[in-house]
Amino acid sequence: MEEKLYSLFLKHPDVCTDTRQIRPGCLFFALRGERFDGNLFALEALGKGAAYAVVDNCSGDDPRLIRVPDALESLQQLAVNHRDKFQVPVIALTGSNGKTTTKELIQAVLATRYCVTATKGNLNNHIGVPLSLLDMNRDTQAGLFEMGASHPGEIAFLTKMIKPDAGLITNIAGAHIEGFETIEGVKKGKGALYDYLASSGGVVFYNSDDPVLCRMLEERNIKGKTIAYGTGVQGIKAEITEGVLQLKVDGYPLIKTNLAGSYNTPNVLAALAVGRYYGTDPLETVRAIASYRPSNNRSQWIQTSRNLLLSDAYNANPVSMALSLENFTASEGSRKCLVLGDMLELGEGSHREHLKIVAQVGKMNVDKVFWVGPRFTRAVEESRAAGMCFPHVEALITYLEKDLPEGFVVLIKGSNGIRLTKLIASGVLGK
Repeated sequence: MEEKLYSLFLKHPDVCTDTRQIRPGCLFFALRGERFDGNLFALEALGKGAAYAVVDNCSGDDPRLIRVPDALESLQQLAVNHRDKFQVPVIALTGSNGKTTTKELIQAVLATRYCVTATKGNLNNHIGVPLSLLDMNRDTQAGLFEMGASHPGEIAFLTKMIKPDAGLITNIAGAHIEGFETIEGVKKGKGALYDYLASSGGVVFYNSDDPVLCRMLEERNIKGKTIAYGTGVQGIKAEITEGVLQLKVDGYPLIKTNLAGSYNTPNVLAALAVGRYYGTDPLETVRAIASYRPSNNRSQWIQTSRNLLLSDAYNANPVSMALSLENFTASEGSRKCLVLGDMLELGEGSHREHLKIVAQVGKMNVDKVFWVGPRFTRAVEESRAAGMCFPHVEALITYLEKDLPEGFVVLIKGSNGIRLTKLIASGVLGK
């Protein structure tokens, strides 16, 4: 069946898992989750133009139904078989913070010399990674794949699927601590990338300013190369000018980015290190980084008709939240406003971490603070801190429709599950 499925994929290399995105001639995989079953929509997918539907629990006698024991496992094995056909440089990266921005910076740099197949957006889990691998084609000269995880074993599983020649971990922090249980669990889980590269003789790029990553490397016998980047290695000077990061790095012209916050410095340095190793031209590298504009509400400046927004609402954990607030304190603007949403998946330490953020905000000089979600509400009430609390983002939108803020610089930060992006889309802060 594996050979048959791969043969079909070569004839129909467009793979889809969502009937709302069916494209003519694609292969549809009927995946199942806690709240959905793609098998129920397999015939609909065929009706919309899919060439075949890979199913594991679907009735019907349509010859275009490809029956397998497990559709997800078949998708993953198909990706492994496809990956094995390529003898090109492949890089994998993971980390608690900054991995998507780092991936996109590296992609921009490598694209100055190579045709790069990279993870689109944040398709970085057990479904997204195989879909990303299946995007590799005859034009691919390098692969760049992001890995996310919320539970032990996931990075090890994805790494074996990607089979990278090189990799990096951006950092280790208390993200998804609910699934990993402890920070040691996070280190072990993410460290599976180092383990793979150590056993395969791959290349490890690492931030030499990060003592946690340095210790993790010391604990492993890396047979391949280790390539350090960081302020102590590259002789850099970072400064925030007009709200964005500028870097002076030895051997490069002034790097003017569109990134908010000095916390993006290691992300840029990682891209420089990867580009240097793979032979990109320094001037083209700088131009690529300067042309990169963050999107998807990751440290993204948005000028509206009434306010200037710094949208960092895609995700949040205690480290990224604290860094965003620290950066916002130093940003320009006479009138400042905070919209902070709950940090999710923090496990038993959740209340303590929310209390810390509330205390940090209490020391800041801001004009307005809006807290969104039950976790921050509890922490604010317990601390008797300033600001208005709302149970969910819809309640905040309703309030702001009656009291439209104007002339503020607004930081919007919270976990994706709090859906603060709806606040931006609503237009209450300006369009």
